[in-house]
Amino acid sequence: MNDVTRIAVEKAGGPKRVAPECGCTRQAVSKWTRVPPKHVLTVERLSGVSRHALRPDIYGPLPPHGAVTGLQMAS
Repeated sequence: MNDVTRIAVEKAGGPKRVAPECGCTRQAVSKWTRVPPKHVLTVERLSGVSRHALRPDIYGPLPPHGAVTGLQMAS
């Protein structure tokens, strides 16, 4: 596992907790080098680690602090 994936899985409660939420085995979670794209949002929800940190290749880098992302402010 890369460091971000390892930290996210640990913060989420470990492979035993992540696996059923993702519909896979804890052994599969333990073998992840990066969080698979179809599980990023689940791992983000469980761990609090941003999708941008988990998979910058898909979601891009972390937005600047305080930036509004994908939301329009109602006037």
